[in-house]
Amino acid sequence: MKDRRSLMEGLKTDGEMDRSVEEQFVFAGKGKPDQPMPAQATAQTPEGVNAKGQTGNAIGRVPLTTRVRADFAMALKRASLQRQLDGVFPNTLQDMLEEALEPWLRSNGYLR
Repeated sequence: MKDRRSLMEGLKTDGEMDRSVEEQFVFAGKGKPDQPMPAQATAQTPEGVNAKGQTGNAIGRVPLTTRVRADFAMALKRASLQRQLDGVFPNTLQDMLEEALEPWLRSNGYLR
C-alpha cells in the first residue's frame, strides 16, 4: 500500500506545482470560475421557477414546507404510487395536494 500524502504534495512535480492537474481536479465538469455561466433563455415568474398548469397558464411555484399526520403522508404516497401505475392524473403529491387545496381556498374566499 502506498504511503498517504497530502493533496498539495500530490500535485507537486519536481518542486513545481502542476496547475493544469489542479484545475482539472477542482473544476471537473464545472468550468473555471472566471468563465461566466451561460444565461438561460427560459422565462421565470417572480413567484417561482417551475411553470406548469393544467390549462396551459403559466403558474409559478414556490417551495412550501409543512408537517402532516403520518397516516396522511402514507396514504398520499400510496395513492400517488398507485395512480402512477394506473396512469391516472393527478398522480404526483404536488398535483394531488393542489387539487385538494384549491376548492377549500376558493370556498373560503382566498382565491377567485
